[in-house]
Amino acid sequence: MRKSLIKLLLIPLDLVVGLVILLDEMLRPLYRPLIAWFASLRLVARSEEAIGRLPPYGALVALAIPFAIVEPLKLLGLLFLARGAFTAGIVTTAIGHLAGFLLVERVYHAGRAQLLTIPWFARIMGWIDAIRQAVIGRIKASAAWQRGVALVRAVRERLRGWRLWFPRRRA
Repeated sequence: MRKSLIKLLLIPLDLVVGLVILLDEMLRPLYRPLIAWFASLRLVARSEEAIGRLPPYGALVALAIPFAIVEPLKLLGLLFLARGAFTAGIVTTAIGHLAGFLLVERVYHAGRAQLLTIPWFARIMGWIDAIRQAVIGRIKASAAWQRGVALVRAVRERLRGWRLWFPRRRA
């Protein structure tokens, strides 16, 4: 009885995380070149090197500054959406996520080694990773996920077959 109640309570979490994972997977090909371009900028590379040389709590401050700006921006976008201002909500949320990819992620990766030497930070990151992996595991074990994977494989195979019949012209 208790296990089934826990499974029932985890369904909304699984749905939200599954949607986020799906959106991330769909949008990754779009934002990966942008992240690579941003990381190649000389100012960004120098900033990452400087962050990499900071002491642990200096890296934490370097992470906290963009995080304190980006995360409320995402929440503001959700507030706009909830109040019916769809354009403002979508634009604000998109800017918040873009800033998260470009700033917070870069700072975190640049200072990750130092940050993980802070015991409480490493423990929290371990919990977050364990929760993420558990939810992803439940989602990937679901019948819906398996059907989706099979559908994607079938579409890819079909597209590969079409390439045999309609090869690209070379210039």
